[in-house]
Amino acid sequence: MQITLTGIIRLVFERLHIPANWVAPTVMLVASVIVLFFILFVVLYLIYGLRKIMGWIQARIGPNRVGPYGLAQTIADALKLLAKEDIMPAMADKWPFIIAPIIVFVPAYMVYLVIPFGKGGSWVAQDLSIGVLYISAILSIPIIGIITAGWASNNKWSLLGSFRAAAQLVSYEVPLALAMIPPVMLAGSMSLQGIVHAQQGVWFGIFPKWFLATQILGFAIYMMAALAESNLIPFDIMEAESELVAGFNTEYSGMKFALFFLAEFAGMFTVSAIAATLFLGGWLPIHPALSFIPPVFWFLGKTLVLIFVLMWIRSTLPRVRVDQLMSFGWKVLIPLALLNIVWTGAVVLFFPR
Repeated sequence: MQITLTGIIRLVFERLHIPANWVAPTVMLVASVIVLFFILFVVLYLIYGLRKIMGWIQARIGPNRVGPYGLAQTIADALKLLAKEDIMPAMADKWPFIIAPIIVFVPAYMVYLVIPFGKGGSWVAQDLSIGVLYISAILSIPIIGIITAGWASNNKWSLLGSFRAAAQLVSYEVPLALAMIPPVMLAGSMSLQGIVHAQQGVWFGIFPKWFLATQILGFAIYMMAALAESNLIPFDIMEAESELVAGFNTEYSGMKFALFFLAEFAGMFTVSAIAATLFLGGWLPIHPALSFIPPVFWFLGKTLVLIFVLMWIRSTLPRVRVDQLMSFGWKVLIPLALLNIVWTGAVVLFFPR
């Protein structure tokens, strides 16, 4: 018997004689709270992991004081940030200034709706038939909050940061979306669970049938565009501290700044989880002989490997100039992404599943 959140809540409601029509809203509420706490946990230890990896690469120690091995350092930092006074500039536009962090954070939260963490419906909040389209739409919303934050702050550095963000995110959404099209073509489905199921099996009894085999270029394009979408070095020009004093969030403090910070690190996990699903088989094992390992561990393992790669890049490469960033997106990534779609069309035509 498979234990699901819906089944547990239905059983509890039956024992407490609560009407059955309350089950669905309660499931939605509980699932939302579970996802929120998962995001908070992931962000806390992504920050810790980034500090440790950067310390290792740069021959430093990293956090090692608060808690064993410094594991409680990010918890202490989070408590300190939430305890800070929430200051609003006197000349800021009040309501846009307040709403902007929410607009940026909510999409980073909503995208988890369709990410399959494991096999079956119990490991995905909602397996939408248009999952890839939903992700593309949701990932384009934060730019509205970033522009709003820069404008409402009434600060020239914040405004410049938001203008840079608009140019960067709008530009790199195009190759990001184009890179997600080939897996859809190969699977014949926009459902993320459907895309994972299409990658089942092995070639020659050894190699997994992941889409990475024919989509190395698409995977590289996706990861480079994801770096820009996540505002990570070398593509973090919207928050360039040496140029813009932190960019669009310069005037923010306390809980509002925490929401921006939360959205950025949640986005790092999100783009890695999507890449693992589209190109690396999601929750599928490397080989059927290893299927005794729970699917959720395979999914999280692949995602963490990609996160490590992003952190590695962030720790080693310098920041690019604005003109270099824009030229690379429009003149390199987009043409290559279009060529990759043509290549995928040929694969689907001559080697149908």
